[in-house]
Amino acid sequence: MKSPIIIIGVGEMGGVFARGFLKAGYSVIPVRRDDDIAAIATANPDPELVLLAVAEKDLHPSLDTVPDSWRPKLALLQNELLPRDWQQHDLNDPTVISVWFEKKTGREFKVLIPSPTYGPGAGCLVASLGAVGIAARELSSPEQLLDELMLKNIFIVTTNVAGLSVGGNVGQLWRQHRQLATAIANDVMDLQAVLTGVDPDRDKLLEGMVDAFEGDWEHGCMGRSAPVRLARAIEQADAADLSVPALRQIQDTHNA
Repeated sequence: MKSPIIIIGVGEMGGVFARGFLKAGYSVIPVRRDDDIAAIATANPDPELVLLAVAEKDLHPSLDTVPDSWRPKLALLQNELLPRDWQQHDLNDPTVISVWFEKKTGREFKVLIPSPTYGPGAGCLVASLGAVGIAARELSSPEQLLDELMLKNIFIVTTNVAGLSVGGNVGQLWRQHRQLATAIANDVMDLQAVLTGVDPDRDKLLEGMVDAFEGDWEHGCMGRSAPVRLARAIEQADAADLSVPALRQIQDTHNA
């Protein structure tokens, strides 16, 4: 009999993964905000996987509460995720997935491109998502994972910040405002280089961003978190003494 899978945070994204796990033959144990996580861990000390599916803003507080017995089985899926986010919690080898499917309330999921994943539980994630028709792929090295995380961050921040300026969808952004999109993406790549200590392959990342655009040209640019993402990027740029002119111009216009 398969060990159960724990899902901490059962929102839209957690619900999609739960369906996949159940379809793949696992039992699923949810941990909601007010549940006694220590008691659940005592009753389930050796799960197959522990998926942390909380919102981005709740990532670090939630990592502080993960029971020790679950830490080796932890899997992360948040946007704007980088190795420094888990390393500051003394996590060296979590399973990480860069999610490239969208799930909104009342709508079925929509896949842009296959979601890459790396770590001890990567095979479980690939098989479980595949069971519900979501393409995912397993990576072979932490270096590949870092590339994929940077790509997702560039896509998310570029489209959200551009949306504050021009609105619309990614197809309109790339066809009508390509210079703006490229300028923002380059600013974000400057930030990623500082945050990771790795100089990214800019041509490869821009090509990957456009591949994701092609996965759904109608994908909206500006999500609800767009102002927060811009403010966070400016804060990171200030701390690193980076100019990021495209980001600052949009900030000035948005705050005017």
